[in-house]
Amino acid sequence: MKFTIAFGTETLNCEIVGPKGAPVVAALGGISADCHVTSSQDDPTPGWWESVVGSGKAVDTWRFRVLSMDYAVRPVVSTKDQADALALALDVAGVNRLHALVGASYGGMVALAFGVSHSARTERLIVIGAAHESDPMATALRALQRRVIELGRATDRTREGVILARALAMTTYGTAAELADRFPATPHEETPDVVFPVEDYLLKAGERFATRCSAERYVALSLSLDLHRIQPEDVTVPTTVIALLGDRIVPRSQVRELARRLGAPCEVVELLSRSGHDAFLKEPQAIAPVLERVLNSLRVSRGRRVPRRGESRAREVTS
Repeated sequence: MKFTIAFGTETLNCEIVGPKGAPVVAALGGISADCHVTSSQDDPTPGWWESVVGSGKAVDTWRFRVLSMDYAVRPVVSTKDQADALALALDVAGVNRLHALVGASYGGMVALAFGVSHSARTERLIVIGAAHESDPMATALRALQRRVIELGRATDRTREGVILARALAMTTYGTAAELADRFPATPHEETPDVVFPVEDYLLKAGERFATRCSAERYVALSLSLDLHRIQPEDVTVPTTVIALLGDRIVPRSQVRELARRLGAPCEVVELLSRSGHDAFLKEPQAIAPVLERVLNSLRVSRGRRVPRRGESRAREVTS
């Protein structure tokens, strides 16, 4: 079911998939994600988290209702604003309390903000590749990306600015080992100019992104990432935090600090990854068992557990 909410001056699209009466799980992704998480009878097109959410998958839409939303986009928008929008979406959908809120990347930041402002409205937070504030190196890289877009605007080359900014961002989402495995160090031989395979890949990724993301959206949500700041002690919802080893955007040390300071019981899961920050999208075989185990372990409102389908094989460290 698709619906909209009025949030300030914006109208945000929302979507909820799954059987009526089932426990509700909210799923929020990175700045490129939208409300369409997975395919359904109403909309069979693939969603942004198709590998993890859907019938028979880790977040099983036969057993859970899954809700998501588009992000608010303003010149200055905070993760608290996004958390407030999610609370409004729950109101409109008639959901009093979530079984869990799963957030990855920017969505993980929004989940933490939700845990501060709306703690009574979710049983659990599952935070993937996010922390209580941005790492200074991540902020430095994103600040340069925004400057690239502003330079494009100033020279009437806005789209090219978005393409280059996204291409630069793509270099931070994976790992050096992944790029070395995928791309040879020598340039293409058949082109008159010197173009390297990795360069070609990054620019094409930037072009695809520019077709669905405006400069205004990119700048607003990029800035929101860097403005994000919560006090971990203010999060009073039991939380599972997933650190992606090799993540150059959210280092393991920062995730551990979040877990140590959190104002509620916290479990830390550390996953080896060759995809770095993008592991939540590219390595479902690592992420899915953790999500399935945590969702199955939670009690629903009637006091029973959701039936298990399998055991997690993830390597875990609990704090």
